[in-house]
Amino acid sequence: MKNSKRMNEAKAQVESRVYDIEEALELMAKLPKAKFDESVELHVKLGVDSKQADQQVRGTIVLPHGTGKSKKVLVLAKGDKAAAAEAAGADYVGDDDMIAKIANEGWLDFDAVVATPDMMPIVGRVAKILGPKGLMPNPKSGTVTTNVVKAIADVKAGKVEYRLDKNNIIHVMIGKVSFGAEKLTENFNTLMEA
Repeated sequence: MKNSKRMNEAKAQVESRVYDIEEALELMAKLPKAKFDESVELHVKLGVDSKQADQQVRGTIVLPHGTGKSKKVLVLAKGDKAAAAEAAGADYVGDDDMIAKIANEGWLDFDAVVATPDMMPIVGRVAKILGPKGLMPNPKSGTVTTNVVKAIADVKAGKVEYRLDKNNIIHVMIGKVSFGAEKLTENFNTLMEA
């Protein structure tokens, strides 16, 4: 397969050696740009065995500079919590109606789901749809909570979830090329500390 002119220009600037993170991110900012603001991802191979319960690596973190991607949030709540979610800037708020829309129409026009604990029994009805897409609310990731306002703020601010895949590798978006090396380095360091 033939590389594009932009790819060949980029390859010419990258040496075949190990770069430290600051140097790598500074170089990335100088490489030829695409016609869109490219995402920057971190892929880390860890020397652990994810089949062992005590070697699971997973969690969530709010990146200091976000991911550069605006997320649509669906909140499943009733009463006061639903009203609070609307006021906090949730893109969609509902209960049985939203579950029915997901189950019957396959509607998935959102990037994150936050649910109150009392909603979880009905959320279970669409677990087979939300689960494989990584959208299932989960107390460990802070998306099953009574504090929907904080959960919405975290998701909108650039909360990312990291977890091992079956090859013991973590894949996480840490921002956009337009952030520049300094902001990307801060996001990288925050994630690595976590």
